Amino acid sequence: MATVRLWTDAEADADPRVKAVFDDIRAVRRSDFINNFWRALANQPTVLERTWADLKQVMAADGVLDPLTKELIYIAVSTANGCSYCIHSHTAAARAKGMTEAQHGELLAVIGMANTTNALVTGMQVPVDPEFQI
Repeated sequence: MATVRLWTDAEADADPRVKAVFDDIRAVRRSDFINNFWRALANQPTVLERTWADLKQVMAADGVLDPLTKELIYIAVSTANGCSYCIHSHTAAARAKGMTEAQHGELLAVIGMANTTNALVTGMQVPVDPEFQI
């Protein structure tokens, strides 16, 4: 259960700042769907505007990483941070961008392997090789 109110479309339409962000989300994503994350952030219009602007710049803008790679990284970081909501939303986004079940399985294997080796090297406090230090 959310700890804040999730804004309805009617409430969003009544607040010009929230409406502007929701309209932009719909335009950028080419969808009428506004997910609960944005509906929760609507309680703080300044945070909503800033977060959407930042996310749009990183995830939607053209860059050297393709959109699917960005989503895969987002899934990995969300898994490391234990964010169930982000894992689900970015897995759906990755699937929409063409992620196959085989890719998803391999991604989960890489995440699991990284978690294992990270825990081992942290527990053993292995010093970083000078060759790896740039």
